[in-house]
Amino acid sequence: MKQFTYFILLFACWASNASAYSVGFDQTILYTDSDRPLKTSIWYPSQTSFPTERVADNPAFSGTDVVRIGTPLAGTFPLVVISHGYRGNWRNQNWLATRLAQDGYIVASLDHPGTTSFDHTPTIAAQWWQRPMDITRLIDWLLKESNMAPLINETNITGVGHSLAGAEFDRDQLKQECILKNNPRVCGLMPELGLDQEQKGESTGSIKDERIQRVVTLDLGLARSFSRQSLQNLTTPTLILAAGVDIGDLLQVEESGFLAQYIPQEKRDYIIYSDAAHFSFMQLCKPGAIAMIEEEEPGDGVVCQDGDGRSREALHQAMYQDITRFIQTP
Repeated sequence: MKQFTYFILLFACWASNASAYSVGFDQTILYTDSDRPLKTSIWYPSQTSFPTERVADNPAFSGTDVVRIGTPLAGTFPLVVISHGYRGNWRNQNWLATRLAQDGYIVASLDHPGTTSFDHTPTIAAQWWQRPMDITRLIDWLLKESNMAPLINETNITGVGHSLAGAEFDRDQLKQECILKNNPRVCGLMPELGLDQEQKGESTGSIKDERIQRVVTLDLGLARSFSRQSLQNLTTPTLILAAGVDIGDLLQVEESGFLAQYIPQEKRDYIIYSDAAHFSFMQLCKPGAIAMIEEEEPGDGVVCQDGDGRSREALHQAMYQDITRFIQTP
């Protein structure tokens, strides 16, 4: 009986992955007229399935297996663009990008200069408006110059990450909110990110890219920097994913909950993972990762801490189901 049960489980696992595409993976650096070299990573359904190599893997974090410079599968595929969080990088959502490519999406991510794990250049980090413009530059290149251009469905583009399409920055509102509900880990970032005072060359108003049909936010921080009026006028369907575990930042109800309060209900979905922490959206951590990270950077081991409920792998499964359900909705 046990052997029969094992056979059924084995067959079910095989069947669930039988239709999954092999994942091709390319990297390049975009040089645009903005003088911001953009390290770009692309995952896509691949005709070739070998040889594979593991990317985004290191002693602390688990990577995924891909075909480096594979042959793209013929067809037309939806596009997903991913924007990493502050002091993050393209590896953070590699797990999500790989799964999406397995299911027939072309996925592109980039490292935002000045706000990555390896680049904290203050003068560049303070150009906060450049991050959404980086995404526009990326989409421009993908649709006009990349070898992926003929394969992308231009009418089916999703933005995923830690920004929000169409919302407008309101410095006065943020300053007032940080007086009312000051949190050093959140409001303390204002000078570093150029949010405390007007910056040279700063953009005003909306920097919305109309080609992005829908947006998924991943436990977005500094949400109170978005003007209430622009949130109320938001027309881009938005999936707000929030982490319920407090790690010392503002509670999600004052970040993701702020978005949900002002975005029209018919334009947003709002899901709280009560057993997820802010960094649960990152890649899987290997055994011993917390101690390893703490030894190198005391305090940073929090990136591998989740809640007391599901494992990070189980959380990723739930997140993936919620994300794909949303982006597949007509």
